[in-house]
Amino acid sequence: MQPAYMEPLRIQKFIADSGLCSRRAAEALIVAGGVYVNGQKAILGQKVEPDTDKVTVNGKSVRSRAQPKLALVMHKPRGVVCSNSDPHAEQTIFDLLPREWAKLRLFCAGRLDKDSEGLVILTSDGDLAHKLMHPSNLVVKRYYVSLEEPFPAARLRQLLRGVVIENEHLKVERANLVNPKSDGTSTQLDVHMHHGKKREIRQLFTALGFEVRRLRRYQIGALRLKGIPLRGVKQLSTKEIQSLFAVPRSHYRDEAAPSSDEN
Repeated sequence: MQPAYMEPLRIQKFIADSGLCSRRAAEALIVAGGVYVNGQKAILGQKVEPDTDKVTVNGKSVRSRAQPKLALVMHKPRGVVCSNSDPHAEQTIFDLLPREWAKLRLFCAGRLDKDSEGLVILTSDGDLAHKLMHPSNLVVKRYYVSLEEPFPAARLRQLLRGVVIENEHLKVERANLVNPKSDGTSTQLDVHMHHGKKREIRQLFTALGFEVRRLRRYQIGALRLKGIPLRGVKQLSTKEIQSLFAVPRSHYRDEAAPSSDEN
């Protein structure tokens, strides 16, 4: 019997399958010149032989690892960073993983900043991570935003138009007040995005003169946070993974955001 043969893989997929990072992040590493194949600088789309080619990323050898492809969802608490390694962080989300998943090489498919909380997807599947994070797939994410000062309904359109900060256009796709007062203001909002740059929501509100007190991502696609306790982790079924790409009902009609106490 001949030994099993692994088909050639595009270099970015090889790196993602190794569990080092997402395919999108792998592409950035390649473009930055940090990836080498057999001592030669790699280029995007280049194919490698997993059994024979030597691949290094930033000087460290990367090998294709056979590990189960799975996706987890975590209810991230505030004060924890979404990073595989951060020397300045007291705790990362990977420190919260139960023992059966702690040894797997996982990465975040869409991060939340240290001060934010809510749904975070962790996966060993590079293709899934790429699909979740690629802008063309328009994965809808919903956030509960609590502000220090009341936000007037008359200014909601400013959130949709957005602002330009350091040549980046920051905006949300939808925004509604939650439990508005009789004067048409509320300190709580429900906002929808399908892109998401680093700290985009916080920067957007700050630019409009409002300080964010609390930010919680409570829905991705049709998958909701409800039922997942703080710091809780669960493995997603095939159906639940598919729900991440579903267009939620609220994309077509208004639906109440969760209360501030909803899990």
